[in-house]
Amino acid sequence: MTRKDFLKVCGILGISTPFSSVLASCGEEGIGKSDFSGKVIIIGAGAGGMAAAYLLNQQGIDFEILEASSTYGGRMKINTDFADFPIPLGAEWIHTNPNVFRTIVNDPQLTVDVATKNYDSSRDTFAIWDNGDLSVERLDDADIKFINYSWYNFFTDYILPSIATRINYNTIVESIDYSGDKVSIRTKQGDFTADKVVVSVPLKILQEGLISFQPALPNEKQQAISSLPIWDGFKAFFEFSEKFYDTQIGIPTIPESAGQKLYYDAAYGQDTNHHILGLFTVGVPAGEFIGLSSEDLKSKVLAELDQMYSQKASASYIRHISQNWNGEPFIKGGYLSDYADWRTVRRLGSPVADKVYFAGGPYTDGEDWVSVHVAAQSARVAIDQLMRS
Repeated sequence: MTRKDFLKVCGILGISTPFSSVLASCGEEGIGKSDFSGKVIIIGAGAGGMAAAYLLNQQGIDFEILEASSTYGGRMKINTDFADFPIPLGAEWIHTNPNVFRTIVNDPQLTVDVATKNYDSSRDTFAIWDNGDLSVERLDDADIKFINYSWYNFFTDYILPSIATRINYNTIVESIDYSGDKVSIRTKQGDFTADKVVVSVPLKILQEGLISFQPALPNEKQQAISSLPIWDGFKAFFEFSEKFYDTQIGIPTIPESAGQKLYYDAAYGQDTNHHILGLFTVGVPAGEFIGLSSEDLKSKVLAELDQMYSQKASASYIRHISQNWNGEPFIKGGYLSDYADWRTVRRLGSPVADKVYFAGGPYTDGEDWVSVHVAAQSARVAIDQLMRS
């Protein structure tokens, strides 16, 4: 069973993944109690890094975040100019029970108010475009949509306030030396010292050797880093004057392990009169779009949609935007393939020498990976390990 099939089964049955359910049940007591009172450096202000910092702040532990870019959020990036609701250029859907928001916040005194919407299998349609034929069936999708909100908004509202002053932006880490009593982090902007470090950067950054380690990471960890496949990533959003399309349109990729391509109603469930169709594509199919000019992208997408829907796309086109994740200098791609070997993935999340810890979408126990809630929950595991060591 692939990761995608596994998650779909969990959703249909109304259960959480094992990784999610264990963490969701542990609450505040899940963080190890210890005498640790040192300083922690967190590298990366994406979902994993921010969640790790938030938990450390709750425990009263000194920390700093080093973020290479000029903003927080990583692949939770949104656009607020294209429509009257946030357009998620990266992470979009909720792949688990919305109760996970309270788990991430980890504070029973704080009210978490996030509006969401499930797909309706009795009404929503899923079309498959295959070899020039469009077949339509009822949509059976366990994922959940935000309503006029996003993962980025959630982290902005609930996680950022308590850690905002501890984020160092435009700080590009070059090396981590954990050979001594302290951990030394060299950046292009200066040096930092801590007792422990949490690495929460996209896996592609480690694959390309953009951060060196002294001593080198264990062979098993290096092999896991280098061997796991990272899909290319590309998204686009097209506004039309009418809604002529199905809720989702899947385009098969052969083999399935090569990637995914999906058109979908991006305005679904939103409080809006805009008709916006999203294009989500990772892996080999993303290569069709990466590098295209804006005009070529428009021509390619409209031509494909015109074939599906009898020229209605060109007749109602208004405008479009796109996001090429391969072109982001501190991300460099989409995300870890759904078809990665779970045993290899498991090695990514293991700490090194009780000094170097890992948090983020790929750095898990191998039962689930990539999703924002998994990135946040991996931070809980990393901080628990850190506090107990």
